[in-house]
This record gives sequence, structure tokens and C-alpha cells, in this order.
Amino acid sequence: MANDAGPVLAERRTGQQSPGAVRSSGRDDAGGAGTNGARIVTSGWARITRRLNGRDLWRCALAALAFSLINTPVNILTAQADNPDVAAWMPMVWEVSSAITLMAAIWIPWLAASLAPPDEAAGEGWRPKARFAVIHLAALLAYSALHVSGFVALRKLGYAVMDAGAYQFGERFGYELRKDLVTYVLLVGGFVLIAYLRRRRDEPVRPVSFDIRDGARIIRAPLADILAVSSAGNYVEFLLADGRRPLMRATLAAVEAELSRFGFVRVHRSWLVNAARVTGLQPDGSGDWTVELGAVNAPLSRRYPAALATLRG
Repeated sequence: MANDAGPVLAERRTGQQSPGAVRSSGRDDAGGAGTNGARIVTSGWARITRRLNGRDLWRCALAALAFSLINTPVNILTAQADNPDVAAWMPMVWEVSSAITLMAAIWIPWLAASLAPPDEAAGEGWRPKARFAVIHLAALLAYSALHVSGFVALRKLGYAVMDAGAYQFGERFGYELRKDLVTYVLLVGGFVLIAYLRRRRDEPVRPVSFDIRDGARIIRAPLADILAVSSAGNYVEFLLADGRRPLMRATLAAVEAELSRFGFVRVHRSWLVNAARVTGLQPDGSGDWTVELGAVNAPLSRRYPAALATLRG
């Protein structure tokens, strides 16, 4: 059934709305544009791929390109002044080759910032911090290695074209790594800032309800009344404040993709909770917790330290 699990942001069109949809009160129901629900297919990589936003990469790349167009000529003039005995074209080859390879490797800090954002390192325990450190250390080394090997190859080519003999890089990788560390940190910071601004821009205004398709019936549940969502085989179960527990044929990852923007947090491989309805947190030992949502309790696995940090505020 194509529309069973289609939680999409939509409003009414021609008097009907797709099941499993978040409705916003920002417009009149009768006149807003809408989209039809479609089944959402997810995989084990769903949570990772949702973090990757190609527009963030292009925005930061354009900013870096604009900076390079200003900074590279300055570096060329400085290098020519510091090395008056070398041919004027050599500093040009040095600086342009470095700028080109830096731009070619910019996807590495973007990928690392997407997979290990700094806020996740604030989670409890050593695992999130270790994961953050390992990912960014590996990314830094890969970024610097690609940068150095790239500009060395381009400089060798430039020297060959100018018939100036062989370009000698020497033992300068440590020096280049220190410089690349500064550039890497600036790029990661830029990607984090761009992602934050994008999320703020994309935050919906006044969300109202979520349509749950329970068989042939549609239940329009206010988002504030959804305490939690749990996985139930090929279905998800919505735990509502009035005690109802309707089922909808969908994956929990698909529902998470739609509701995470509205404050719903993945606390367990089988549970989402509405952070606004959390009334307490109880430690269960070994790093696990119980999330209290009034009369409803949900497990919080130690494997989700970022969720614990979010719920603690």
C-alpha cells in the first residue's frame, strides 16, 4: 500500500490530506498547497544519511572559494617578497596548487562534521567523546594527506612545464599538518554554523497535529498529545496522552525523520519520545535510563548519549 507510511509535511488539498502527515496552523486548511503521502523506505544508514546535506557543502565551499580568491594573491605577493631570488612564477605555482587541493579536499571536514557534530561529544561517558575524537583525527589526517599529495603533484607538473627541474618538497609534512589543522578547524566550524542556521531556518511554525492512519481510520493527533512512539514489528505504536495506542504501518525511522524536527528524540532503537512531555529521568544502572512521560515510561539506552544530553537540557 503506497500511502500507509507516508508522514510528510503537508496541508489539505482538494479537501483531503495524506495520512501520516504533520499539519501546520500557519495557513488556512482550505487554501494551502499540499503533497501526497508516499511510503518512506529507510535503511540502516537512514540516520547517517539524514545528517548529510549537500547544500551545506556547497555553501561552505563557495565561502571558502571567495576567501581563496582574496587570500591567494596576497600569499603570492608575500612569497615573492620573501623569496626575491626565485622566479616570479614559482610562488604562483606554490599558492595556486595549495588553494586548488584545499578546495578539492573540503568534503572531508564536511563529512566528519556531519557524522560527528561537536554537540554529540557532550554526551555522558567516554564513548561519544572517543567517537568524536577518532572521526575528526582520521579526517584531519586524510584531509592533510590529500592536500599535501595534491599540491606536490601539481607543483611537480608546474615545474616540469616550466622546465625548472624537479620540485623538492622535503620533510615538511609536520609543518603542513599544523597549518592544515587550523584550516580544518575553521572549516568544521563553518559547516557546523551553516547546519545550525539551516535548521533554524527550516524549523516549522506552530505545528499542530500528526495524522495517524490506523487501518482505514485516520486519527488526527495533536503533536503535544503524542507522548512517545514505539516500534511494533511492521508497525509503529503511538502512545497518546488520553491513553489510546493507535498503530500505523510504518518504520520507526520513517516516523523519526518526520517528527525529529518537532522535538521527538530517539532514545532507543525501538522508541521515540516527545521531549516536551518528559516529566522525569530515572537511572537504571549500567548507563541505561527510564524516561518518564506521566503515566508512560520509555527506555533510554546508553547507546544514545546525545538523547540523554538533549532531555537533560
